[in-house]
Amino acid sequence: MIPLYKLENLPRVQRLRKIAKFFSFAENRLVCAVNKDIKIFTSSELCFFSDAVKLLAADSGFSPDAKNAFMEAADVFASAYQNYNASFFIDDDLALFRRALNSVKHIILQETGRDQADWDFTDSCGQLDSQKRQVIEGMYVYMEDIRSPFNIGAMFRTAESFGVEKIILSPFCACPDHARAKRTAMGCIEVIPWERKDLFSLTDADSAQNTADNSCYSPALHLPVFALETGGIPLYEFKFPRRGILITGSEELGVSPRALKAADESLGRVSIPCYGAKASLNVSVAFGIIIQYWHRSIFQAAPER
Repeated sequence: MIPLYKLENLPRVQRLRKIAKFFSFAENRLVCAVNKDIKIFTSSELCFFSDAVKLLAADSGFSPDAKNAFMEAADVFASAYQNYNASFFIDDDLALFRRALNSVKHIILQETGRDQADWDFTDSCGQLDSQKRQVIEGMYVYMEDIRSPFNIGAMFRTAESFGVEKIILSPFCACPDHARAKRTAMGCIEVIPWERKDLFSLTDADSAQNTADNSCYSPALHLPVFALETGGIPLYEFKFPRRGILITGSEELGVSPRALKAADESLGRVSIPCYGAKASLNVSVAFGIIIQYWHRSIFQAAPER
C-alpha cells in the first residue's frame, strides 16, 4: 500500500488510477473472503481508505456530487476504523462498507475515461451450487445463431434464474465458454445444462432416435415449440405451454424461416409489443421478458398442452 504522501505527489491521472486499483482490490477481497468481516482489513488499511477519499474530495477536478459521495464514503471508513475492535459489524454494515468501496472505484474510473462493462463488475467469487436450482421440468430454450458472447452470458443468467431445465444452442451460436460469456453469466453456465444441436434433431422424432444421447434428452424431442419473433401473438395474449421449447433468433436476422415454420406448425410465435421509434429490443432483454411471462404462466397453473 503506497503511503498517502506519495499519492499526493503523483500526476493526477496516475494518482487516480492507483487509488482505483486499491479500492478495486479491496472490494474483491471483501467479496471473496470465506468469512465476510471488515476485519479482513487491518486498521491501518481502513485509515488509508478514509484518508484517500478525503484526498479525492479535495480534488477540484471532481463534480460536487462526486465530492459528496467521497465524503460519505470517508465517514463509512472512519466509522469502521473507530469501531475496529468493537466487533459490531453486521450484514448491513458490510453492505454499506462494500457500497462505499464500489462507489469510489466507479467514480474514479468514470473520471479517468474508462467505460464499464459487465465483466468489469465485482460479483461473488464462490461457485454456484447446482443442487440448489429449482428446475421447471420441460422448460427448454433453443438459441439459434446468437453471435454475441455477452448476449449468450446474459441469457444463460436469465434462464438459470427462472428455472429453465436446459439450453440447446445451434451449431453457430457464440461459445458459452468464451471468457466474456462466462463473465456476464456470473457462474450460471456451469450450473445449467446445455449442449449444441440442430433444432431439427430435436423436433424431428425420426432423426432424434439416432442421436447418441437420446436416452438422456428424449423428453425434449416431442415437446411443442414456439418462437420469439415479431409479427406474432402479443405476449399477454399468448397461451404459453406447461412444457415446451422457446426458440430465440440471432441479433441481426431473428429466427430463421425454417425454425419459424416449425414454430408455426406447433404453438406459433409470441411477440413483445413495442411503442418507441426504434420498436425493437436487445435479444437478451427480450428473452428476459418472455421467460418471465412463461415462468409466471406455469405458476398460474396454465393448462397442459
